[in-house]
Amino acid sequence: MKKDKLILIGASTGGPGHLKKLLKNFNSTNVPIVIAQHMNEIFIPSFSSQLSTEVGVSVTLVSGEVELKNGIYVCEKTSSIKLNESLKISNIDFDTSPSIFNPNVDNLFVSASLLAHKLDILAILLTGIGNDGALGLKALYEAGAKCFGESEQSAIVYGMPKKAKELNSDLKMLTLEEIKIEMEKFTNVFL
Repeated sequence: MKKDKLILIGASTGGPGHLKKLLKNFNSTNVPIVIAQHMNEIFIPSFSSQLSTEVGVSVTLVSGEVELKNGIYVCEKTSSIKLNESLKISNIDFDTSPSIFNPNVDNLFVSASLLAHKLDILAILLTGIGNDGALGLKALYEAGAKCFGESEQSAIVYGMPKKAKELNSDLKMLTLEEIKIEMEKFTNVFL
């Protein structure tokens, strides 16, 4: 039985520019793409709007519970993916899930790892300072998701992907251009 597909992307420092490069001219009409980009909650709506304008695709801001359909979704706060009758994503209140990172990539990735048996997941950890996303990417990898970290060659800051590689020596590291090719293969869309 064919599984529904889902792409997850986590990023921090340098992420906004890299996300624009990855998603420009990328046909996301046949798979949901959920992004956790470290950013102050105040700036995320304008970032989402700018991303939509620059990539030419409507971007949905996840500011509450949202049913995932095809397209691009940007998490406003730490978020969790749930699978009910339909694929849903919901924000988690920071009071119950404290983190120095907003939104928290590990939280998004770990929640999705619990669904990897029902979904075909591609998870990508891009440039950034710190270690957020490393544990979640490992959980996804161990659950059978296809996972990539951004290589030192293209990352603006190699902190987050480096930590993910340290936790999982089998993790494949790719440049930003190689990641885009893998995304296109995953969605069977070649532009």
